[in-house]
Amino acid sequence: MTDKDMKKLSLADVRALKNAGKLHIDPTPPEVDLPDDFWKHAERVERETKKSVHLRLEPEVFRFFQEETQGKGHIKRMQDVLAAYVKAKKTEGSPAA
Repeated sequence: MTDKDMKKLSLADVRALKNAGKLHIDPTPPEVDLPDDFWKHAERVERETKKSVHLRLEPEVFRFFQEETQGKGHIKRMQDVLAAYVKAKKTEGSPAA
């Protein structure tokens, strides 16, 4: 499922669905078949702290992302695009590419 397939709901929307009996939340999580020693070999991955930056964008670039996300999540979408670019460039420069 992609972000475009998902509908964003306000708290009022969720409450209205619940009151109408159209919201079903299953309190039991699905069963997951993990190997017995899964947690024994699990490792914690430390991530770098995100960096805060001030970025000046061309108006049409900003408008594109804002319109694409309908004004919500446009900064995250820009970050995702930049991360995909970095990943592609790293792959492109690798000896296996």
